[in-house]
Amino acid sequence: MRFLIIISAVFCYGFVDSKKIRGISSSYKRFYRERKSFLCIDGSKIIPFEQVNDDYCDCEDGSDEPGTSACPRGRFYCTNLGFRPHYIPSSRVNDGICDCCDASDEYNSHAHCQNTCWNLGQRERAYVEGQMRTLDEGLRLKQQLIEEGVLLWREKQAQLRELQQVAEDLQIKLEEHRRRKHEADRLKEQTLKALEAADSGLRHQNSTVTSIFELLDSNKDSSITVDELQAKVALIHDEERVLSEDEAVALLGGGRQMDLTKFRHTLWDILTKGDSVKIKDTHGAPGSLVGEDLHLEAADRAAKWEATNLKKVEEAYDTVNMEISDLRKKLAIDYGTDWEFLFLNSQCYKLKVYEYTYTLCPFNQVTQKNTAGTEVSLGKWGMWAGTPKNQYSQMVYENGEPCWQGGSRSATVTLTCGTETALRSVKEPSKCQYIMDFQTPVACQPVLKQRGIHSEL
Repeated sequence: MRFLIIISAVFCYGFVDSKKIRGISSSYKRFYRERKSFLCIDGSKIIPFEQVNDDYCDCEDGSDEPGTSACPRGRFYCTNLGFRPHYIPSSRVNDGICDCCDASDEYNSHAHCQNTCWNLGQRERAYVEGQMRTLDEGLRLKQQLIEEGVLLWREKQAQLRELQQVAEDLQIKLEEHRRRKHEADRLKEQTLKALEAADSGLRHQNSTVTSIFELLDSNKDSSITVDELQAKVALIHDEERVLSEDEAVALLGGGRQMDLTKFRHTLWDILTKGDSVKIKDTHGAPGSLVGEDLHLEAADRAAKWEATNLKKVEEAYDTVNMEISDLRKKLAIDYGTDWEFLFLNSQCYKLKVYEYTYTLCPFNQVTQKNTAGTEVSLGKWGMWAGTPKNQYSQMVYENGEPCWQGGSRSATVTLTCGTETALRSVKEPSKCQYIMDFQTPVACQPVLKQRGIHSEL
């Protein structure tokens, strides 16, 4: 009988001891082994072991009361077998509210807590499995985008080389057309000067109809005869041949002679046009002026033609150089270590939030448009601003349109792993400062920490 009493006492004592070390993790059990004294974990004080979990705070760090609410700085460890273990403030122990899913924090209260750790763990594990599937699929898609990015990068490099070669060829053409235009302008200027000189000589020597009439009237009898016309006038295309009598009569209007009045209204016009006859051996006569006009017209057409061709080549050269400049700017952007973000260039993604439509154009800009159609710039591409371990996890767009409070609008875009590329959310935590969640496979990282899933699961 005495033996049974001793066994019972030992069992009860062991049961009490197990109660006294409630609220500690397995890694801290070494501090609470049964002994005569207890050293506060911060080393500040030694107390009798019987004072551990006696609902009175002896240690400044609260380590003597892990299972009670006696110490203001104390922590209670929820084992939560089947789910995630965690600490709660010791003030929540036996407060009538279930904080631990295994109900261990309400061991001596009126609360009727159920153990929900298994159900929570199942949901957590299902979530993690889903995340892992998303990660696996995202990494697979990311590898494809990396391969596409490498090819696209090479294509753009080849495109740049081609454009540079085109620019060099156009430069040679440009120099040639400039030379030809300069030559055409010089020829036109020379022809114009010759015409001006001829015209000046004509005005000096034969400035009136009368002077030409007098030139043809050899015997000065105030009339031009067939003989005088044959002596002074020749065909444009056959200067050596003398006009026949019939040709001379025809030029005189069908008669044998012509006075000044009739000359002014008939033969003068024929001589001025210069398309059939001209005055012989007379520099600066009306016929020769017409010839000079034809030369000037031809020179002017040639100059205009060369100017038009030069303008076309200049426009083509400027266009190619603009394309080269734009392409160089695009290639200067950091698209990731494997150019995995290159596919985002020239793409835009929209999301409607209430009355606003937000548009993110990676490496370009972010805009906001209201239902009235007014569009506001929230920022232009600035830089990568992620953590040192993953600098490509965050984008910054800055120098947007001015905010009514002063300063300019800006947007911070956080990239998260997903199987699709899409703008997922937009928030404005402070005025004119926007935060966006942008999901894309290229944001997936090979290692995903399982959101606090503990080895005790």
